[in-house]
Amino acid sequence: MAGQPADPATEELVQIGDLARRTGLSVDVLRAWERRYGLLRPRRSDGGFRLYSSRDEDTVRAMLAQIDRGFPPAQAAKLALAQPTLPSSTVPPRPAAPWADGALTLARADLYAALTGFRGSRAHQLIDELFAGFTVDAALSEVILPCLADLGDGWERGAVTIAQEHFASNLLRERLLGLARPWDRGSGPRAILACPPNERHDIALICFGIVLGRSGWRITFLGADTPIGTVAEAADDLEPNLVVLASILDGRLTAVTPAIRELAATRPVHIAGKGATARLARSTGAVLLTDPPVAAANHLVDSSSTADRWQLPLT
Repeated sequence: MAGQPADPATEELVQIGDLARRTGLSVDVLRAWERRYGLLRPRRSDGGFRLYSSRDEDTVRAMLAQIDRGFPPAQAAKLALAQPTLPSSTVPPRPAAPWADGALTLARADLYAALTGFRGSRAHQLIDELFAGFTVDAALSEVILPCLADLGDGWERGAVTIAQEHFASNLLRERLLGLARPWDRGSGPRAILACPPNERHDIALICFGIVLGRSGWRITFLGADTPIGTVAEAADDLEPNLVVLASILDGRLTAVTPAIRELAATRPVHIAGKGATARLARSTGAVLLTDPPVAAANHLVDSSSTADRWQLPLT
């Protein structure tokens, strides 16, 4: 009978990739919604894989419907969880989520145009709409960071001037730091984030910190161009669970290899960015983060319950 719950013994269960294809969402977005909003109730296979039911699919579709009505993701999730879900067969098919339809791609192009056109008011409006309509993870990973990469590529090709790059970077940095405040509340694990000396590009590290912070971590952000000795002093004072050093430029981290090795001898140190290499990680005793900032932070959050794996004295 339509509307009856499926028999658990015969109900089809699918992995998250299949759920993503059915709903038009990315796997990263589904994982973020599951972790942040408790939207999904996966079961475990004998092999330990998460498996999702038709009810999970219905709940995702209900949340998408609320987003389409104009509700931000957090409120849309509450509404979807509070209302009875209709069987998928009675829900009008939704071929793809807004970001799969190209809304995020369009937002990225619009933001790039506003930033390179020195239209600050328009850029702020677009960022407001972005964070109101999409998850923070999606906004960062699909728009903000790719737009930043586009600006860097444009500068290397001579299509973006130094003035345009500085204007864009300062505006994005200001907005992201506003989103990050306050970073150190709560009682979760603490991370110190810094860029090494002569590395002034810290926006990707800010994004990494935002994702960690929204998952309960306490963030101490030292930012760009920080001497490793200063990082070590902060680590002595704060006794963090993790220190992350990030650089997008070659040579900035290798130039302070001895200092990183000394720091990693007493603290869990991770290195990240294009300037971080497996060779440097091996020579210093640090751990190399190879994923993009949002994914790297999410993987760290997902793994932080296993303290031995990360060598974290989690509180």
